[in-house]
Amino acid sequence: MSPRTLDRSRSRQLDRRAMEEYGMSSLVLMENAGRGVADKLCELGIAGPVVICCGKGNNAGDGFVVARHLDLRGHRVRVLLWADPGQLSGDAAAKFRILQRSNVPIECFRPRHDTARLEEQLAGVAWIVDALLGTGAQGEPQPPLDAVIDQVNAAGEAPKLAIDLPSGLDCDTGQAAQHTICAAHTCTFVAPKPGFFRPGADRYTGQVHVLDIGAPRKLVEEMLRRV
Repeated sequence: MSPRTLDRSRSRQLDRRAMEEYGMSSLVLMENAGRGVADKLCELGIAGPVVICCGKGNNAGDGFVVARHLDLRGHRVRVLLWADPGQLSGDAAAKFRILQRSNVPIECFRPRHDTARLEEQLAGVAWIVDALLGTGAQGEPQPPLDAVIDQVNAAGEAPKLAIDLPSGLDCDTGQAAQHTICAAHTCTFVAPKPGFFRPGADRYTGQVHVLDIGAPRKLVEEMLRRV
């Protein structure tokens, strides 16, 4: 039997239906997603600082939530942001504002790559969390994220955990870009993505953990039956 998956389009449909048909807030869905990732990181074990690498979309919003929940539990965590905070929008912007008020350290690289500064931020960390690009991304990561991905992959012994999917991996086709995060663990939401089952994709996903986001079981089952 083929694994039940959610591709890019149906992932968006599930979120939309949860909001429109069930009255769920997109902020609640993002909060549930980020908290689930924080739970998994704690389960895997955190023995030092955690760095969360964020872009500017909803994947980054999930990362902001993860940072806040790790901080709440007493873990040392900091966020590295490759975006102008003023250009964040929607739910990601809302979660960023909460994070700012929470006094979690934020290093803002803006849309540029600084090799020496990133090397300093990655030194001695226990985990690197990839919240750079989400399921909507296709093709090669654009500068500066291409260089950021390469430097993160080369960073010491710290394991990488990807939120929803490794940045650079196409969630539908499993095609890896030239610059793709090599994660030890991937926390994906609701169901695996079809690309995870393509030959060679596990090199980038590592162990896949499927987390819920609080969407009603009835809706999830309906979406998973739509092949």
